Amino acid sequence: MSARIGVLALQGDTREHLAALHEAGAEAVTVRRRGELESVDALVIPGGESTTMSLLLRELDLLDPLRARLADGMPAYGSCAGMILLATEILDAGAAGRQADPLKAIDITVRRNAFGRQVDSFEGDIDFTGLDGSVHAVFIRAPWVERVGPDVEILATAAGHPVAVRQGPVLATAFHPEITGDRRVHKLFVDSL
Repeated sequence: MSARIGVLALQGDTREHLAALHEAGAEAVTVRRRGELESVDALVIPGGESTTMSLLLRELDLLDPLRARLADGMPAYGSCAGMILLATEILDAGAAGRQADPLKAIDITVRRNAFGRQVDSFEGDIDFTGLDGSVHAVFIRAPWVERVGPDVEILATAAGHPVAVRQGPVLATAFHPEITGDRRVHKLFVDSL
């Protein structure tokens, strides 16, 4: 029986991640409530706006249960804002009272909007360890990794900074593979479960 993967459906590319996971051979469901979080084996945290997602996690009483599941070893994949939230430390986390809350699932320090504002968004092909051929990466107000812990594997870089990392059962990308039609990153995550 395949793992049941939840997609955090508070904001962002929920539908696109669900489609990518289905195409990668997984059972994928939305997660908006605590009971739904408890019913999945793994979780995808999509892109979106990390401070808004943190606010919603707090308001829906999902922040602490999600941190607990991740601390217990639940596999997770985060793209863009998902990478930001999975980090142990977030630089430029937002204004007081409206900050992105790190879930501390992967030993990295990320910088929000590191590549610039919306008008600075870009795409390009990057090499990705473990995948054949390059990956077409779409960076939208993307973060980058400024520090990696000793147990973190760097899978891809752009502009001299890590943009795809993995530590144990947690995978994170600064870009959005869910919108390109290339399902290899999602398949990599699904196959790791």
